Amino acid sequence: MSIVSMATSEVVLQVLSGAAPRLLSSDLGSSSSDLALYSKCHFKSVKKKGSRYFKSLKCSSMIRYHIGSYNYRRLVGGFDRNAAINRLGLLGFKCQQADHGSGVGMDEGNGAPFVDNANESNLSGSMNSQKKLEFEDSELLKREKEMLASAGTGTTTFYKSGIDSIEDEAWSLLRDSMVYYCGSPIGTIAANDPTDSGVLNYDQVFIRDFIPSGIALLLKGEYDIVKNFILHTLQLQSWEKTMDCHSPGQGLMPASFKVRSTPLDGDDSATVEVLDPDFGEAAIGRVAPVDSGLWWIILLRAYGKCSGDLSLQDRIDVQTGIRMILRLCLADGFDMFPTLLVTDGSCMIDRRMGIHGHPLEIQSLFFSALLSAREMLTPEDGSDDLTRALNNRLIALSFHIREYYWIDLVKINEIYRYKTEEYSFDAVNKFNIYPDQISPWLVEWMPHKGGYLIGNLQPAHMDFRFFSLGNFWAIVSGLATTNQSHAILDLIEAKWADLVAEMPFKICYPALEGREWQIITGCDPKNTPWSYHNAGSWPTLLWQLTVACIKMNRPEIAAKAVAVAEKRISSDKWPEYYDTKKARFIGKQARLFQTWSIAGFLVAKLLLADPNAAKMLTTEEDSELVDAFSSLVCGNPRRKRGPKTYIV
Repeated sequence: MSIVSMATSEVVLQVLSGAAPRLLSSDLGSSSSDLALYSKCHFKSVKKKGSRYFKSLKCSSMIRYHIGSYNYRRLVGGFDRNAAINRLGLLGFKCQQADHGSGVGMDEGNGAPFVDNANESNLSGSMNSQKKLEFEDSELLKREKEMLASAGTGTTTFYKSGIDSIEDEAWSLLRDSMVYYCGSPIGTIAANDPTDSGVLNYDQVFIRDFIPSGIALLLKGEYDIVKNFILHTLQLQSWEKTMDCHSPGQGLMPASFKVRSTPLDGDDSATVEVLDPDFGEAAIGRVAPVDSGLWWIILLRAYGKCSGDLSLQDRIDVQTGIRMILRLCLADGFDMFPTLLVTDGSCMIDRRMGIHGHPLEIQSLFFSALLSAREMLTPEDGSDDLTRALNNRLIALSFHIREYYWIDLVKINEIYRYKTEEYSFDAVNKFNIYPDQISPWLVEWMPHKGGYLIGNLQPAHMDFRFFSLGNFWAIVSGLATTNQSHAILDLIEAKWADLVAEMPFKICYPALEGREWQIITGCDPKNTPWSYHNAGSWPTLLWQLTVACIKMNRPEIAAKAVAVAEKRISSDKWPEYYDTKKARFIGKQARLFQTWSIAGFLVAKLLLADPNAAKMLTTEEDSELVDAFSSLVCGNPRRKRGPKTYIV
């Protein structure tokens, strides 16, 4: 080690150990002169940037102190001699904002929600931040000493050195992925792969990707980052969104966002932090994320259940955000079904995979979000129509999915004997499904005990593929009946070798192959058979499986899957997904150190250790829905049309 390197390390150790004076304290008890050093947040009016408009909450600083930071380059197996640690969180400034009272502002007559950080949570948040920095300092000092002691051998492995278990490693990686805005944690990036030079958008905070990270942090009692995420993404909801002169409906949540630093107007020496969202206008395929708003509502409910802080969901701006999402989802259209009609690529499967129409994943999340929203909505003048539409949709959606998406051996045999071209209100084969659609693989694959909800249903089309997330969340939300939920878990146990194999869990089964793959995916080179979305294996699905198993009091299934993942996920460096039928290979284009693979594993472990905590995500069968469902079945759903009935 050179003299310069030794000197640099010595200074670093002095700063980390407290020997060197800290330039700026994060203690809110500091004097007014200390507080003057903090940066201030202010709203900037709508600013035109090319063809896009940014209404941004900006954070400008007079002085930034990066206390105790030192740079490093992380390698695949560990450190090289110039290795170091980049601590994005140690921005020694406080972001302040004018008091806006209720937390809602009016923009051109519309209730545009914004983030109000100037509340009592800042005090506890800053104190927690100081404790976190002290803890990180001691941990980094320990690792620095270990690195210096073994630097000459070239055998140091960062995430193995000084770490007692896979969980410790996962927590270290999860914290490394955190993104900070105005000095506060706001989310986690999609992947932190040091071997990948082409990051694309994996350095952004994705709404759906952050959900397991948020749940893991809630279970650890770290509520501030989840609250920040909820409020800042709520602010983005009201932005003007335009692609090719067209603007989508109000209430759309972004797929992702990124914190960018830009020069401050009129001051080239200062920078401003801006949240730059992507609503799909920059995404591959240019598809709007339908699931983002649904996941946001689910996370909001989980935050309240876990933290006990119900004041967040009662805020005017948050209530406005919930209503905007509901109005967008419940808007009248041409569709005759209660299910949401979406395009291909509008959810976790965000590439062309033949799921356009009414995919199960969206319907399960939709049902869960509707129940969560109904639980959180506060009475408001003029909201009776919205509440009525919400309740009607819940009844119709649950009946539709339970009755027409469910298949087992008995149902397959019934479809096999369907008559077609029935023109009648009393038709049995309502969707004119042709029996020849039943694939030979399905007849052989379906076990005698078990069943599942199919992937999609449209006129003359049933997608018989098993989609994991949709089935898991149908159990979690109560969209599937109790018997159906147990049958889904029975099928998973019976088909363990296909759905889990050497790494859980298949995103769907089976893969599209041959001519079918060419036509449906458009010869997508990333979605080749048994890879990525085309029946690849995704470790992040562990957490949804775990919640479903715990709800049905069958946690041993999830524990078995976690044990399979533990054998190799750490040594494989936490890949995004796995390829081949048995998940033997790391995905050919999979990012390493994928954040939701890490967070999904952690959530599964935490919930298995404390099953009661899963209640913040689950919903039980609603008695009103059960009664309505029974009434529909007993009253013959093939009745004649009335003045106001759902065709289901």
